[in-house]
Amino acid sequence: MTDSSSFTIVVGVDGSPDSRLALEWAADEARLRNGRLQLITAWSKPPLAWYPEVLETAAGGIAVAPAPEEDAGKLNAEALKFAADKGAAATGHVVHNHSPAAAIVNAAREADLIVVGARGYGGFEGLHLGAVSHQVVNHAHCPVLIFRPKAA
Repeated sequence: MTDSSSFTIVVGVDGSPDSRLALEWAADEARLRNGRLQLITAWSKPPLAWYPEVLETAAGGIAVAPAPEEDAGKLNAEALKFAADKGAAATGHVVHNHSPAAAIVNAAREADLIVVGARGYGGFEGLHLGAVSHQVVNHAHCPVLIFRPKAA
């Protein structure tokens, strides 16, 4: 827990629907508590990958795929704008780490709360809890809220 009077919420941001809902909840909570958000977006470079990746399009043209770091930076910037629009004080961090869970847990060492979505983009459909949220719960140094959307 933080020693300062500001309630700090670390939010894992990956652009998935669950992550967006978690960010929305965390922004509202930070605003209500006069707290602040730390938005964490982790990225890694796949082994033997070359970036920017040059791809040939179906029409025979050339397209350049953005590097993972650029994608992560854009996601984090969008999350920062969203938090600001909701009236929540926020800082954004783009972290190079092969484990998004480790990036979130490390960023939250002095935090009061971690908020993550239940599921991201990876893994198996239909699981109630994703690998990142599972690891965060097992290694966090503060309370963790896993945000799940309401059932349809």
